[in-house]
Amino acid sequence: MTKTAMLSVSRGLATLTKDTQVTVNTILGGPTYSEGVAGVIEQIAAAQNQGVELVKKNLFKTLNPTSLVQRFIAPAEIANLAAYLSSPLAIATNGAALRADGGVLNTIL
Repeated sequence: MTKTAMLSVSRGLATLTKDTQVTVNTILGGPTYSEGVAGVIEQIAAAQNQGVELVKKNLFKTLNPTSLVQRFIAPAEIANLAAYLSSPLAIATNGAALRADGGVLNTIL
């Protein structure tokens, strides 16, 4: 529901700012290797007496088999998309939802 709400707010704001140079878009991020996630993965690795990289790899095989990149997304990769959307290069992108999910979702958005 929160993703749907985010999409609705984004589209509504984009509509309100039409005929201006303001664009409003939504980034739908996927499994990101944030500090919090890293801490959990490290705890799992320690509990299972396995390396962090092995635990991360096994998680994607079991929990995210549809991921096309088969890894966590780096926070910088989300930031790169945000930087693009904030740049003049993205002036024609407005009211859009862009996925940075590593191909986890296999649906059309």
